[in-house]
Amino acid sequence: MSDRVSAALYRRRVTVLWVSAVTLVLAWIGGLGVEHRLVHGGFSDPGAQSARAARLVAEHFPSAGDDLVLLLRGTTPVDSAEMTSLGTALTRRASQTPGVRAATSYWTARRAPSLRSRDGSIALVTLSLSGDEDDRAKTADRVVPDIRRHAQGLTVLAAGPAQVQSEVGRRTAHDLLLAEAIAAPITLVLLLLIFGGTVAATLPLLIALLSVLVSRAVLNALAGAVPISVYSMNSTTSLGLGLAIDYSLFILARFREELRAGATVREALGPTVRRAGRTVAFSALTVALSLIALLVFPQFFLRSFAYGGIAVVLSAAAGAVFVLPALLAVVGHLVDRYDVFARLRGPARNAAGPPAAPENGRWYRFATAVMRRPLLYGCGVVALLAVLASPFTRVASGLFDDRSLPASSQVHRATQTLRDRFDADALGAVPVVLQGTRRDRVRSLETYARALSAVRDVRRVTAAPGSYVGGRRVHGPGPAAAALVDGDSTLLRVVSAVEQDSSAGTRLVRRLREVAPPAGASVSVGGRAAEVEDSTAAIARATPAAIGIVVGSSLLLLFLFTGSVLMPVKALALNTLSLSATFGAMVFVFQEGHLSFLVGSPPHTGTLDATIPILTFCVAFGLSMDYEVFLLARIRERYLRTGDNTESVAFGLQHTGRIITAAAVLVAAVLFVFAISGVTLLKLLGVGLALAVVLDATLVRAVLVPSFMRLAGRANWWSPGPLRRLHDRVGLREDAAQHRHRPETRAHGHRDAPSALPPGS
Repeated sequence: MSDRVSAALYRRRVTVLWVSAVTLVLAWIGGLGVEHRLVHGGFSDPGAQSARAARLVAEHFPSAGDDLVLLLRGTTPVDSAEMTSLGTALTRRASQTPGVRAATSYWTARRAPSLRSRDGSIALVTLSLSGDEDDRAKTADRVVPDIRRHAQGLTVLAAGPAQVQSEVGRRTAHDLLLAEAIAAPITLVLLLLIFGGTVAATLPLLIALLSVLVSRAVLNALAGAVPISVYSMNSTTSLGLGLAIDYSLFILARFREELRAGATVREALGPTVRRAGRTVAFSALTVALSLIALLVFPQFFLRSFAYGGIAVVLSAAAGAVFVLPALLAVVGHLVDRYDVFARLRGPARNAAGPPAAPENGRWYRFATAVMRRPLLYGCGVVALLAVLASPFTRVASGLFDDRSLPASSQVHRATQTLRDRFDADALGAVPVVLQGTRRDRVRSLETYARALSAVRDVRRVTAAPGSYVGGRRVHGPGPAAAALVDGDSTLLRVVSAVEQDSSAGTRLVRRLREVAPPAGASVSVGGRAAEVEDSTAAIARATPAAIGIVVGSSLLLLFLFTGSVLMPVKALALNTLSLSATFGAMVFVFQEGHLSFLVGSPPHTGTLDATIPILTFCVAFGLSMDYEVFLLARIRERYLRTGDNTESVAFGLQHTGRIITAAAVLVAAVLFVFAISGVTLLKLLGVGLALAVVLDATLVRAVLVPSFMRLAGRANWWSPGPLRRLHDRVGLREDAAQHRHRPETRAHGHRDAPSALPPGS
């Protein structure tokens, strides 16, 4: 089948390229405007209790909402006549803006102390906005500039969830353009260094461009049916560039290897598509199945990565398997032309000639040295990875907030002002909504409010009957008591003594939810801490299913690829070890702040965003299986010919070690560019994935795989009789007899050639 495909690609290469060019143009057109159709948010579980509480507050108690908080500071105290007049006028103007449900300020709320800074220099205007997270962010985009234009010399800062989402969206778009501008020239230089020829270095970029544009068109189409996160654009760009180069690198390396062994262009395409092309297709399927696992989570932030990731993986694989061979059929031997670094390589490095025997290669000698002392090398690397993984035992989950932005960010400075200069009420009390209550149930409501106020870390509870502290009522009904009841729904505001964006805040939410509500009433506890608690719980519930999909599909596909029972289990164990080390490093740097200067000194909050470890797991697991498949393909190809396990491992590493390392460097460079992002979430994801790729391609593939396979010996390829017969029927396999009976002259002159990267590499 593969030979027929390669022959068809050679015969119809011009047609394939014309179709590809048309696809490129259509994909570009189809992706136009996708940035404007992507939405903010998606980090919370829409079916959780905290989400229900937010909906009830917006529906029944809009004046209690604080989606957008404006901090107004003038040259006179907030109680002056000038500030009172201007503040009241601005509050009225804000309330009349489309998308604003209600506006409350210090001056319109009977000078509530919680809306005034302790020194009396700053007052607050709190706005409740309509719509979902994306609608509220867009409303904030309109309200804040309008208020600033009419502030008459006042300093206006904006805080609140809507403003955070708005500023994150702007910074994300800016960082994406900056990352693309930096990654493209770096990638081109690395490709030139790896391949030598300018033609060979340019081809992967063409495949990357095709895959990114196709995935953008897919996201644009999906955005009309499901919400797609703004962050999916960043993942599409980085994964598209990285994977397209990854897959193209292996196709190009095999093609050049065949040419150097004396094959014609047409002859070289056969084994290139048959072996490297098939391996690329198989690897892409593995990555796509890993990304499918993200669809089991309720947060559309994670689901968006699945949509964009699957589209870019499949388009990158299709481009590498079909479009790139057609391009190679056209350029032929010109693939090595225009080596801009020829003088740096020197005459010895550029000299043409027959390829050296594999045992003379550096990777062959390194693998042989590792396999002489497999326990020493293997245990040493395992110990190192275990040390790197140890901080992950201290992980504390959270969700991104204003501190995900740089300290110089306007919304970060505004929120920090609220923390430093206002009472705890200003940061948002915990809303507790009772449904099924009636106005005549004052006694049961008072009993419930007393019980809530007696919970540890509760500073005060405000309800319709009054205010409560430590289980006692300290004030009777206030002027705004009537606004806390709407039909059979009642709002209680719990002022926390601990910060909501902390582990203490989530523990407080659990204690509040343990308090029994009045008979016949249902309770919904909301707020920031409740959102973190519910989102973390939702991720925990879905994680076993996601892991099951990733692990199950990987085990099955690797068995079909190798016919071995042990190889899939080994791959799973080693991938888990390298990913654990990655998670530990993420906690050490981003949660605890150690060595954070290496990644731009992002603010650390003592928590790690709950969505990032599972996202990193699914994406990095798929990428690591990429390298596993490429390495095992060459090892297995050699083993089928010789039956020598140790020599096959060294041979496989010699043929793929430099390619895998080069691919990992390229992918890591693309991902690590996001370390420049001002959004900690993007910085964390980019650095985490880059580290996972580097660890996997170096310590795991170069040391742990040879060590393990040397210790396992022939058991590497064993499977019980029923599974072996199943693999013979449905597995992906080469004809063993074809390998074992091929003349040795052809085997050494053609198949045993070292990696077809620049001559002399």
